[in-house]
Amino acid sequence: MMKLLLVDGHYYVYRSFFAIPNLSNSKGEPTNAIFGFTKTLRLMIKHLQPDFGAVLWDEGMPERRVKLQPAYKETRKEMPLPMVPQLDYIQKLTPLIGFKNVSLPNTEADDLMGCYAIAACAKKIQVVLATNDKDLFQLVGPCVTVYTTAKADLASPKEAFALLGEEQVTAKWGVAPKLIGDVLAIAGDSVDNIPGAGIGRNVAAGLIREFGGLQNLLGSVDKVKSTRTREKLATAREQILQNRHMVELDCNMELPVPLDDLKIKPDYPRLIDALEKCEFKSLLQEVREEAARVGQTVQAQLL
Repeated sequence: MMKLLLVDGHYYVYRSFFAIPNLSNSKGEPTNAIFGFTKTLRLMIKHLQPDFGAVLWDEGMPERRVKLQPAYKETRKEMPLPMVPQLDYIQKLTPLIGFKNVSLPNTEADDLMGCYAIAACAKKIQVVLATNDKDLFQLVGPCVTVYTTAKADLASPKEAFALLGEEQVTAKWGVAPKLIGDVLAIAGDSVDNIPGAGIGRNVAAGLIREFGGLQNLLGSVDKVKSTRTREKLATAREQILQNRHMVELDCNMELPVPLDDLKIKPDYPRLIDALEKCEFKSLLQEVREEAARVGQTVQAQLL
């Protein structure tokens, strides 16, 4: 089966920036995020061997969510200054590694990832989401998994990565993937500044399991055993319903780039030039050797 890899761009840029401090070229230009992102993307290709790939980027806020909750994501800090030029460089580098950059004005990456995942599944293409976004775990199913290298998600220390399917996500969240939005509606999400009902994620998951879903729970609040929890649910009812709309993915948008155009095609000569400017010695050597192997394979196929 063909495989599509969808990468949450900003998440991996931030992760790379903070994971590798104090890396710069001889001109003093910071290169830590560029190095980490490039290594990570190439590692994903090695681990997953995808046929298609895209890096998806946030480009402003969706009007629908901001209208519902004007304080949405207001608590997020400004991008660190040394990351700004690196982000621009990374977005120019991404196509050279072989991935299309995909974004839309006033649209978040998770919504676009949802659109592509659903479109790919309809064409019987396996989808891997490389992300840490809670909302995207709602999409996990027979056709969709989540890629992770987090130690807590690995079955053993020897594993380099894991693909989280329905079983693993259900164990992680305490509910099936399709019910994660119900849990988030109750618990809120401090990362996105979505206020909860004062009920933690584990308790919220227990309630959703017990009642089978948010609507059933809100329709039977009087049957909740804990008096305190009953009061919280009753008081925050409108907030919870609003939250449910906030965490729901918008998966009905037209794809900015057709699926068939996402075939992974590295541009080795330009990639090597770009990496030379960053002065990544070991990474450059690795890419040069790979380019030579690919060139030899192509020549052999033509003979």
